[in-house]
Amino acid sequence: QVQLVESGGGLVQAGSSLRVSCAVSGRTFSSYVMGWFRRAPGKERDVVATINRSGSGTFYADSVKGRFTISRDNAKNTVYLQMNNLKPEDTAVYYCAAGGTWSSRQALYDYWGQGTQVTVSS
Repeated sequence: QVQLVESGGGLVQAGSSLRVSCAVSGRTFSSYVMGWFRRAPGKERDVVATINRSGSGTFYADSVKGRFTISRDNAKNTVYLQMNNLKPEDTAVYYCAAGGTWSSRQALYDYWGQGTQVTVSS
């Protein structure tokens, strides 16, 4: 059974930086593609960024491109999301997910974490 545990969320001011992490256990981490998704208040959950198995390929939603960076450390079984120049509209619960097919589609991700809250004040 695969378990994903996010950490690193919190309350920050606009313009600040924050890094959230997701530790994965239970199976070979490097066999999974990974993604970060978020659910803002009153909105549907949506993709933020995804990364392929080796880390050589990444995808970003237009709203975070140039500000957020997804990375992974296969030796530590961890995926990261570095968030810079945060905006109030980035306020959301951030979820990491693991899957077998590199995609921005949530339905293709099989395992999900419980989420971590990120709140950006203006």
